[in-house]
Amino acid sequence: MEEIQSQSDNYRSSSSSASSPASRVPSSNFFYLRKPGSLRQPISFEDSPEWEDTDVDVRVEDGGDSIHVATTPASPSLSKINSGSLPSPPLPEGAVIARNIAGASVVWRDLTVTIKGKRKHTDKVVKSSNGYALPGTMTVIMGPAKSGKSTLLRAIAGRLPDSARMYGEVFVNGAKSRMPYGSYGFVERETTLIGSLTVREFLYYSALLQLPGFFCQKRSVVEDAIHAMSLSDYANKLIGGHCYMKGLPSGERRRVSIARELVMRPRIMFIDEPLYHLDSVSALLMMVTLKKLASTGCTLIFTIYQSSTEVFGLFDRICLLSNGNTLFFGETLACLQHFSNAGFPCPIMQSPSDHFLRAINTDFDRIIAMCKNWQDDHGDLSSVNMDTAVAIRTLEATYKSSADAAAVESMIVKLTEKGGPTLKSKGKASCGTRIAVLTWRSLLIMSREWKYYWLRLILCMLLTLCIGTVFSGLGHSLSSVVTRVAAIFAFVSFASLLSIAGVVAHIKEIKIYAGEKSNQHSGPLVFLLGQLLSSIPFLFLISISSSLVFYFLIGLQDEFSLLMYFVLNFFMCLLVNEGLMLVVASVWQDIFWSILTLVSIHVVMMLSAGYFRIRDALPGPLWTYPISYIAFHTYSIQGLLENEYLGTSFAVGVRTISGYEALQNTYNISRDSKSKWENLLVLFVMAAGYRILSFLLLQFCIGTGTTVRKIFQCKQGTSNTR
Repeated sequence: MEEIQSQSDNYRSSSSSASSPASRVPSSNFFYLRKPGSLRQPISFEDSPEWEDTDVDVRVEDGGDSIHVATTPASPSLSKINSGSLPSPPLPEGAVIARNIAGASVVWRDLTVTIKGKRKHTDKVVKSSNGYALPGTMTVIMGPAKSGKSTLLRAIAGRLPDSARMYGEVFVNGAKSRMPYGSYGFVERETTLIGSLTVREFLYYSALLQLPGFFCQKRSVVEDAIHAMSLSDYANKLIGGHCYMKGLPSGERRRVSIARELVMRPRIMFIDEPLYHLDSVSALLMMVTLKKLASTGCTLIFTIYQSSTEVFGLFDRICLLSNGNTLFFGETLACLQHFSNAGFPCPIMQSPSDHFLRAINTDFDRIIAMCKNWQDDHGDLSSVNMDTAVAIRTLEATYKSSADAAAVESMIVKLTEKGGPTLKSKGKASCGTRIAVLTWRSLLIMSREWKYYWLRLILCMLLTLCIGTVFSGLGHSLSSVVTRVAAIFAFVSFASLLSIAGVVAHIKEIKIYAGEKSNQHSGPLVFLLGQLLSSIPFLFLISISSSLVFYFLIGLQDEFSLLMYFVLNFFMCLLVNEGLMLVVASVWQDIFWSILTLVSIHVVMMLSAGYFRIRDALPGPLWTYPISYIAFHTYSIQGLLENEYLGTSFAVGVRTISGYEALQNTYNISRDSKSKWENLLVLFVMAAGYRILSFLLLQFCIGTGTTVRKIFQCKQGTSNTR
């Protein structure tokens, strides 16, 4: 305790000079201080209004769907707060605060979250947290990096990963129950948007995926979401831009991701880092927009790392975390008083959030170690001479014994002792509707985005022209058989290899699916069927255009049925390759590792396809079984050769030999005329098998944070710690 007291006195002496009235500089600017439960009023820098402090009391009436807000006396610790510490912008003139608010209250009590560590022990990420959020208010969870902010937010929303365990209770309108679908929205810190759609199109397709009913009924919902997030000026602009047009700025992109959840008209919104990667102007605009959203009755709970003074003034309540411990929960103004009571008053010219993080962020200890022998022009660096561990213990002990903690406990009892209206699910769109919407949306994206299939079409046409001109003029003699086999092998193998260029688009699609799956907007079956149906026209376009050019440049048999089989065979080959890319992209979810894996797989399959060495001569244990049998190149090339040479003959002197005999020492094919259809069936089964494997990966790996890359990184980190 003596150590704590000495450190507190030291910091108090270093910051009191900055916060004392004698050091204040008169200014013509106005600062705005909000009395709890009332509108902000302009006051001068020297004014310090006093009032009888109030707090919010919530009661739920039977048979109603509204929560009424009243004012009751609060703890005396909220009075006489230094007005110069909290500048913030005023609300618009004529603004009113609604007293009858249709919404939902959220309460968490003794909430503890443990996550399985690397060495088979559990780490407490959140420790016995208590708090609440009321309709029409913004509750912010603030703290330094790795303090448990996002984990607490996910625990309240019921979205913890499988590796985490939650202890404690969460109440919604006084009832211990999970929030049903449509009653809440959750916005991740990093969301993947579809750059080739406009804002209105993106939100409209999101509404079609989420809401039941007719299509025309959802346009008004989309327009309401656009208006709520102040996106009217950007509604018809592409999110990612096009050609020389720039896409939306980061602030507008963040608001689009929030608007996507607003189409469900949720009563509770959870937002992880709404100011992530935003500048000060965009951050202020975002928070003013969220404040306007809260005024409609929505309960807002979000995390934040740091904010400007203006943004801080818009918060209603703050939950301050450090290393999983709750250092304060209550009104934002009361947090300033709490720090002052603990011996850490906020300097007059410093942002409150900067001051809070300076006091509780243990990373500052490294700065102290670096600067302990330094001096600036005014003497010792007194602003960094505080031990953050001592500050954290002091703040935690002060809060536990304060009237603010008692007020939180009292409010939690009031909100939980009598249950309110139960939140009901708003229903989902049917599975058929979702498949149709995803198919149409994917078709629109693929037609606009050149990286999906247009680039692959250009590459395949260039490859076909190169191969066709190199192997042109072969004729139909016996000596042309070996060369024609080489041409078919090069066409199938290199066209499949070039198709790897589409893995970038697949990874982006999987990221979009992961976000939609986490919010229950989509599922693996819906995603795979929509992706398959939308890709078929483009794959068929690639296969028929490339096959026609190759077929006639090489001079294959001039028969329509044989040409159609060639097109169908190459189409199935591309379809199998699409499934393989989906599997690899689902496993890695990383462009570099996915491309590296696919190239390696294709090279191994090409080596065992029977061209460089016929299958009968391959070493049995590995290359014949199983590699040559799982290489789709084998069945595609074999089927094309059987399509071209079965039923043909070549004159050799006075005798003739069949096409099968001509290929006997070059490539293994079957004598059976039905064999080419069997090879086509094998390709179809392989395409279906890869899709089934993709379904399992999308179901059990995507959205859970489990990927091969993350597992590899985790093991590497564990070995390094040892």
